[in-house]
Amino acid sequence: MPEKNVGGLDRIGRAALAVVLTVVAVSALKQGNRSKGLLVGLAALGAGFNATTCFCGLNKTLGIDTTGEE
Repeated sequence: MPEKNVGGLDRIGRAALAVVLTVVAVSALKQGNRSKGLLVGLAALGAGFNATTCFCGLNKTLGIDTTGEE
C-alpha cells in the first residue's frame, strides 16, 4: 500500500471537488454531452480516489505531503 501523502484540508477539498465534479458530469450526460460527461466523470473518480486512499501520485512526484496539516 502506498504511503499516505494527502490529509487535512487537502483531503476534504478533494472530496468536495469529487462531489461537485460528479454533479457536473451527470448534468453533462443528461444533456447529451457524452465527451464532457466522461472527462469530468474521470476527474471526479480521480479526486475521490485521492480523498479516500489519502494518496496522490502527483503529490509524491512533487514531494508534497499534506498529512501533517490540521
